[in-house]
Amino acid sequence: MNLENTQVQMRKGILEFCILHIISRGEVYASDMLEELTAAKIMVVEGTLYPLLTRLKNAGLVEYKWVESSSGPPRKYYSVTDKGKEFKESLETTWNELVGSTSKIIKNQSTKTVKEK
Repeated sequence: MNLENTQVQMRKGILEFCILHIISRGEVYASDMLEELTAAKIMVVEGTLYPLLTRLKNAGLVEYKWVESSSGPPRKYYSVTDKGKEFKESLETTWNELVGSTSKIIKNQSTKTVKEK
């Protein structure tokens, strides 16, 4: 089994949740999302982010508006819709349940001895 592949898959699994959290704090530009995700060691590239943002928009979870830029072309700023806020809250409940369950399993594993047959 490839450790790096498993780690990448774990990060990809929570990417949508993290992006919704970032956007839910207020209007945000895609490069700012990339910067925050990279700083948090959730490595993502534009080729992953933009298709995900498009899927979130098509699902009615996020929307965007164009804002003129003094240093180049207009920029898309993303925000979360009401539907997106509800979806994020459901994901947050699921995340908290998963963290609790996983922590319980890890704690049990480290405090109990394995019985030999």
